[in-house]
Formats: sequence, C-alpha cells, structure tokens
Amino acid sequence: MRASRLISIVLLLQAGGSRTAAELAEALEVSERTIYRDILALSAAGVPVYAEQGRAGGYRLLDGYRTKLNGLSPAEAEALFLSGLPGPARDMGLGEALAAAQLKVAAALPESLRAASARARQRFHLDAPGWFRDAEPPPLLGELARAVWEDRMVALTYARGGTEVTRHVAPLGLVLKNGVWYLVGRVGDAPRTYRVDRVRAAAVGDERFGRDEGFDLPSFWAQRAAEFERAVLRESVTVRLSPQGLGTLRYHVEAVAYRAALDGAGPPGADGWVTVALPVESVPVAYTQLLALGPDAEVIAPAELRELIVGAAERTAALYRRR
Repeated sequence: MRASRLISIVLLLQAGGSRTAAELAEALEVSERTIYRDILALSAAGVPVYAEQGRAGGYRLLDGYRTKLNGLSPAEAEALFLSGLPGPARDMGLGEALAAAQLKVAAALPESLRAASARARQRFHLDAPGWFRDAEPPPLLGELARAVWEDRMVALTYARGGTEVTRHVAPLGLVLKNGVWYLVGRVGDAPRTYRVDRVRAAAVGDERFGRDEGFDLPSFWAQRAAEFERAVLRESVTVRLSPQGLGTLRYHVEAVAYRAALDGAGPPGADGWVTVALPVESVPVAYTQLLALGPDAEVIAPAELRELIVGAAERTAALYRRR
C-alpha cells in the first residue's frame, strides 16, 4: 500500500508541479505527517524531490525529472473506460484504480496538454442516477462487479415476489439504468436480467465461465429494454388532449407510449384538441398518469377509467368548495 502511495506522490508532482503537504494529504487521503515521512523515503530512494519555502512553496521534482512508472495495470486500464462515471466506478469498488489510471495518464501527457483533463472536468459532468433516488449503492454491487471482471460463476439468491430463489449465474455485465443497477447473467444458455437491489446473497465461486464473443452487452440491453416496454404496455385508452395536454403528455408516460400516441393521433379539431390511442400498463396506472394532466385531457374510453377521472374531479371540486 505504501509503495503505491509513493508512486502516486511522484506522479502527482510530475503532473501538477509544486504541491503542498496538505494538498498531497488530501489527494491521497492520508495525514500530513504521513506525507512528510513519504517525502523522506522518496529522497532516500534517490527521487529528486525538494521543498520550496514561502507562501507559494511546496514539494516539487527537479526540473526535467520524468518517472517511467506510467504503465497501467490491467485493473487501471479497465477502470479508465469508466472515467466518465466516477460515482458508479466507485460503487463497484473501482474508485482507487480509476484515480490511479487517470493520474498515470495525466503524468504521461506533455506539459502543454496536462490542463486538458481539468478543463473537461470543469465543463462537463455526467450524472447517471435519476432524481429523487437513494444514492447508496446496493450492498452486493461490489461483489458482483468482481465476479463480472473475473468471469466467475455466482450462486445468486434473488427476491422474486414473496419468495427467494437461488440460481447459478454466469455474470456477463452490469447496467446502470436511471439510478438502478441491473445484472445481466447467463443461466444455462439464456441471458437473464436481475435487479441488483433485490439480490439477497451472492457467493462468488472459483469456477470460471467462458464468454460468448458474439455477445454485446449494449445491444442486448437495448433489445431487452424495448421488449420490456412493449410487454408492459398491454392495454390502450382513448384520450382527447388539448394542445397543452399533448405537449405535457411526454412527461407523464413512457417514451414508447408517447411516440405511439403521436403516430396514431387524428387531426386536430376546431378547438385544437386531438384524439389519441395511448398504450398503458393498466387502468390504475393510466388513472395516475392522466390525472396529472387535469383539464387538458378527457378520457373517452374505457368507461371504467373515465368514471375514475370523473370521481377524482368531483372530489377535488368538493374539497375546494368546502374551503
């Protein structure tokens, strides 16, 4: 651990010029006293590091000194491809490898390009999780990520309905969708999908599995997501929408349902309203979705849904009249 930290100090100084003990301690998450001891160890090992006095002082390397310790380890190289997702990388236990990889890349760059990564971080950031979601990663995410990296079979205990089932799974990959982690795993010859927060136990074994070189995780996920959306939307309701309602419908229903409604929409009437056939999961779900549109949506069919909306409108009007 200390050897890795000593290398990190050299790379930090090589990439960033002068650094104070406090800055080095913060970057490496150790105490300043530890940094002082590490600097002495580097000097004793022949690394030309020296201290500059004064308010702008700090530790720096002798001008022109370049370490050859820029090679990436396999874990660091793999983590580097997650550099746009520092939070998810950390959740999977790859935060340290990612930081080391980025540091080595920065140290290997010519001085004129070292500010590029800082400029990019200042200007762009990918926030993968959705709004209003718990930021805590699932407890077993790190263990499953290890199994994915190492191609090891997992005995997976999974909550399904009111029971728990155990499956021997070949973990092919992890997907982060709208703040929720999913494991794509092969059971027998068929890939399946599991929500990681519903995994109750994951025993990673010594047995390794072989990967199908033709399997592409992004393509599989896109296909499965489209199939899931189509399968969920089993019913259809007929709705009249005002121009305002048609514009805000997209925020209250699934994207595939919104596109289908637009594609099948009839011509606007004299009042600007249009009639659409809207795919929905069920009448109760449609009730919640369309209620949000208020007076900008009128349910035509089915009668059951229309009565639910009428009842809600009457209760709301009565509530406000009492006030």
